[in-house]
Parts: sequence; C-alpha cells; structure tokens
Amino acid sequence: MHLTLRRLLQTAFCVLGLTTFAQAETTYPNQEEHEWVIPNYRFTSGEILPELRLHYTTLGNPDGEPVLILHGTTGSARSMLKKGFADELFSAGAPLDAAQYRIILPDAIGTGKSSKPSDGLRMKFPRYTYDDMVDAQYRLITEHLGIKHLRLVLGNSMGGMHTWLWATRYPEMMDIAVPMASYPTEMAGRNWMMRRLLVDAIKSDPSWQNGDYREQPQNFRRTYLFFTTATNGGEQALYKAGSSSAAGDAWLQERLATPFNGDANDFIYQWESSHDYNASAHLENIRAHLLAINSADDERNPRVLGIMEREIPRIPHGREYLIPASENTRGHGTVMQAKHWKAELQQLLQTAPKQQP
Repeated sequence: MHLTLRRLLQTAFCVLGLTTFAQAETTYPNQEEHEWVIPNYRFTSGEILPELRLHYTTLGNPDGEPVLILHGTTGSARSMLKKGFADELFSAGAPLDAAQYRIILPDAIGTGKSSKPSDGLRMKFPRYTYDDMVDAQYRLITEHLGIKHLRLVLGNSMGGMHTWLWATRYPEMMDIAVPMASYPTEMAGRNWMMRRLLVDAIKSDPSWQNGDYREQPQNFRRTYLFFTTATNGGEQALYKAGSSSAAGDAWLQERLATPFNGDANDFIYQWESSHDYNASAHLENIRAHLLAINSADDERNPRVLGIMEREIPRIPHGREYLIPASENTRGHGTVMQAKHWKAELQQLLQTAPKQQP
C-alpha cells in the first residue's frame, strides 16, 4: 500500500474509532484464537439459542495472572489489538506485559466471530442485552477457562459499561476494575438518543426490507458516519481536521472512501442492546480497586452532567482519572490511545492488593 494512503487510513481510524475499518495489528506471544459453545443458552428475554458460540483471543503467559479486556460497540477482540492500545499495554515492560500476564479478549455476543444476527438468523436472532453479554463472559471465564479470580477487568465504551457490571455483579471476582469512556448510570440523554436515531435510520431505509436485504441498506454507511462524527472524534481534533467547509468535505469524502464491512442487522442489535443498561444501583458493593478513565471531551459522556462527581464517592476504593481535552485527544475515542493513561494503570497494578479467590 502506498505510504500516504496508509497514513490516511490510520488517521481515519484514530479520529473516528471505527473498528470496522482496517488497521495493522501486532502479534503477541502465544496469541491464539479459540471458540466455546454454550448449548441452549437462555437470554434474559426468555429466548433460547441452541448453540451460543463465544469466540475469544488469548495471548501472553499461560501461567500469568489473568486479565480480561473488553471491547466497545461494533468492535471485537481484534479492535483491542490495534496500534496505540495493545502496543502501549502488552509490550515488554508495559503495564500488562504479555510475558507476565495471561490476557483474555472475548468477542461479545453479537460481535466479531461470536454468534450474531448476520450468521443467518438475521432479525430472528434472540434479543440480547448487556446483562446477557456479561453473563456469557463470566461463564466463559469460570466454566470454560476455569479461572476463579482475575487480577484486572478493563473495558472501553461498551466494554467499560460491561466492566461496571462485572464489578457490581461479581465483586469478589477481580482485584482491579478499569471502566473507560463510560458511566455506571443508565443509558440516557444524547448517548441513547443518537443510538435510537441510528437504529431508526437503518430500519426506515426501504432497502433494509425488515432485515432481509440481499445487499447492505443504501444509507447504512452514511448514517453510521453521521453518528460517529456526531459522537466521537473530539471537538478540537475535528475542528483542526475540518477547519473550513472545503476541508470538512474532504475529510468526510476520505472516510466515505475507506473500506467498510459492517452489517446493518448486527449494528441494530449492538446499539439496541444498551437500552436497559444501568450498573449504578450497587456501586457501594464494589470490592475491587476501581479506576474510571474518561476524557474531558467525550461526546457521549459529557462532563457537564456531573455524573462521575456524584457516583465515584459511592465506591469504597474508587477514583477517576480525567484526560484533559486537546487537539491531540479524540473525544469518546481518546481512551484507545493508551499513552494518555497507562501510567495510572501501572501505578494501580503495583499498589492494589490481591484478594483471595
């Protein structure tokens, strides 16, 4: 690939945080992909899937302390192995040095290579929620991998909300919880409204055909770009990239020309699965040392709401690290640049006591 084009593609990914766009990965020691099937999995809706396939990636020291890493909406384990995140965390001497830790990266229900609507059921796939996703992750860790205790659970965006659920539902399961780019409170405000509009825009496209399309709905890609531009990227960074109408048009055309392989039905399920999320009822029960990492320019979790200032004091061993906004941050996507916060994680790994499993 021509060097200039490669840099353009990497820039597009970093600014938008679109995990459906290609970017080079690094392979780490003992990196392997696996599958586990849960028979007759019952969802919170009461629906049953005869076989729930859970795909996951492992890397690092098989005898090391286990660490669970959870990806964001539309992402997968692969999205957590990208440059700027994995190399800052899993490399030699980094906070989660793969020579020291056993790192587990699952594809959540409905994403990656785990069971999802696009496998064939389309809109007949069971309606899943974040509770289902976390339950499946817990069963993968405890039943299949036989792990009784985790040193760390860390997640980004949706994975951050999953981390909040892990910390409240299984308080003795981990020493450290690091939810990033997320709040523990229910899905509401702009965050939910934009998700609702994204889903409705796909469903209202005549080419969607109630999910039985032969080709992806015509407006799907443009609608998703609209959504990500509105809720990701950072105000200063986007202004710098599109400092005039002509520059803004060029920026958008560049992204519309970038390969995109999302599936509309998968996206509908992924965004709707957050509708009943709320981890705030039992924050006082969290036993883990919790470090919430957020960015000051996060469009989906605006600071003006004062949510973290209200909720963090409820957690016995909880604190927040807020990344200041700048033209080098990326709004909701900032936390995927681990350079901004890896020192905080390193310190916590060195100081947080280990619970008895």
